[in-house]
Amino acid sequence: MKSNWFTAAIAGALFGIGLALSGLTDPRIVQGFLDVSGAFDPTLVFVLGGALGVTVIAFRFVLRLPKPLFDSDFRVPTAQRIDRNLIVGAAIFGIGWGLAGYCPGPVLVGLAAGRPEALYFVPAMLVGGLLAQWLVKRGE
Repeated sequence: MKSNWFTAAIAGALFGIGLALSGLTDPRIVQGFLDVSGAFDPTLVFVLGGALGVTVIAFRFVLRLPKPLFDSDFRVPTAQRIDRNLIVGAAIFGIGWGLAGYCPGPVLVGLAAGRPEALYFVPAMLVGGLLAQWLVKRGE
């Protein structure tokens, strides 16, 4: 398979624009959405609803194609097992998202936009990723 960097760059730029327009690059909006017992901000429900709607409709058509437009085959996850690593990883991700108001995609857009808190979060995210890889290799 030949890598198509231009297609990846366009897809990444569109994703980043969508994140910025939706407010997902502002940690206060994300934390307000997650604060269901305090100053709840429901605006991200519309973002989630829009994403879900597009996915439900588009996947029906896309997965009927013999192959993707820019790749040799679809890479759809096949894992069905819910194990300890999945639960612990999801919990760590969720706690970090709730505390910081950032997850990997939006923080990279925030970094590109020069948001100061992204300057602290990105190195911590990279260290966390390296630590996770080390722990997985150690457990093998």
